[in-house]
Amino acid sequence: MTNCTSNTYAMKRDILTFSNKISSSLNKSDSKFTADMTYGILASNSCLLTDIVDQLHETTKKVNSVEQLSKHLVKGIPEGAIQSYYNTISKWIPSNPVIHIDDSDIIKPKGYKFESLGRIRDGSKSTNSKTIYEKGYLVTEACVLSNNHHPISIYSKIHSSKEKNYKSANTITFEAIEQGTKLFPHATYVMDRGYDDNKMFLKLDELNQDYVIRLTAKRKLLYHNKWTKATELRNRRKGKIKMPLHYKGKDHQAYLSHVKVQITASRKDIYLVLV
Repeated sequence: MTNCTSNTYAMKRDILTFSNKISSSLNKSDSKFTADMTYGILASNSCLLTDIVDQLHETTKKVNSVEQLSKHLVKGIPEGAIQSYYNTISKWIPSNPVIHIDDSDIIKPKGYKFESLGRIRDGSKSTNSKTIYEKGYLVTEACVLSNNHHPISIYSKIHSSKEKNYKSANTITFEAIEQGTKLFPHATYVMDRGYDDNKMFLKLDELNQDYVIRLTAKRKLLYHNKWTKATELRNRRKGKIKMPLHYKGKDHQAYLSHVKVQITASRKDIYLVLV
């Protein structure tokens, strides 16, 4: 029991030390809010305000504590805290980092009074043959890998096409990429096949960044002056490099090779990795 208590206090001390670094330039009220949220989320393993408040053990009524946290959240994150956060994490990142960008969804099928509630693809219910749409929001997240290969968030935004002045999901993705280039002059961006879009290739080329983007089966590439499907190029080559691959819950032996190709949007040479 003694060791358990000691470990708990040690973890709490580490959490509060990190929180103090982020909130060093903030006033007392904002600093307390930052510490409460950081500790409450980690202690409860939840982002629900009611769960967070349960872990804070405040003397005030629970409903009042939830309302107080809500008022702070409405203000958004102070600029000073954001800059302190970036300064802190920059010490843990390699000189040429890997940045992952992906979208996820927040589904609210029973929601009626949420602001700007849109209709999005439900990733958990949709299949390759059928797409299910529900009420909800998209979340665009960009994470950079630390020296220990731990993902650290550098951009996170909830958005909906129902918002006023909303342009497109691509605009949000471009914001995430631009945020990455502000923090790290040169990085390798990794994206799934949902980002197989000529606009993405051109944007990353414009910013002089490296990238690995998974292609869709319909993607055609210029190879030896002939437009050829990526799947056809894959089937032609056996692959020279052998490596283990865990895919769809099973272990496989993959054979890799690469060829120099061009995409429809640009005549710049890129390497197509074939698995």
